[in-house]
Amino acid sequence: MAKVELKQPIVQEISETIKDAQSVVVVDYRGLTVAEDTQLRKQLREAGVTYKVYKNTLVSRAVEGTEFESLRDVLEGPSAFAVSTEDATAPARVLAEFAKKAPKLEMKAGVVEGTFYDAEGIKAISTIPSREVLLSKLLGSLQSPMANLARVLNQIAEKGGAADGAVEAAPAEEAPAAEEAPAQEAPAAEESAE
Repeated sequence: MAKVELKQPIVQEISETIKDAQSVVVVDYRGLTVAEDTQLRKQLREAGVTYKVYKNTLVSRAVEGTEFESLRDVLEGPSAFAVSTEDATAPARVLAEFAKKAPKLEMKAGVVEGTFYDAEGIKAISTIPSREVLLSKLLGSLQSPMANLARVLNQIAEKGGAADGAVEAAPAEEAPAAEEAPAQEAPAAEESAE
């Protein structure tokens, strides 16, 4: 009974950690050096991701009845958990990038926004840019046509003075041309009269 009571606060801590999570990714960290593990933790922390090692049995209890319950199937061997409450793709992105330099880091699976993904699925998720990057790309694509339109309108406005002058000059030029045409005919008529 005493062991269960001692483990209950840890189960509660795990439950609190995943309660508002957008994603949880499970990795096998065996084979990482202390320096690699320290570097990985730093990169995850900078990305706003919580990274902890828990006993699988405690995690299994904590995820019971939650959207992360499907992770129970991969809770074998040493497991570390990367949890993000802000950016759903951050854990997968940081872990996949780190695994390129430290191939012993192995992704097991994850749940991203309520959907279970195996190791390959998590690798695919890792290629999705962060929300901020996607928003900036969207904003850039929206601003580009507007910026081009603004440039064109600005050029028209700058040339507007010259254009207005050209519009005013055009009727004046047309009028003499219209007057000249009959005048040219008139001399021709005069010549034929002579």
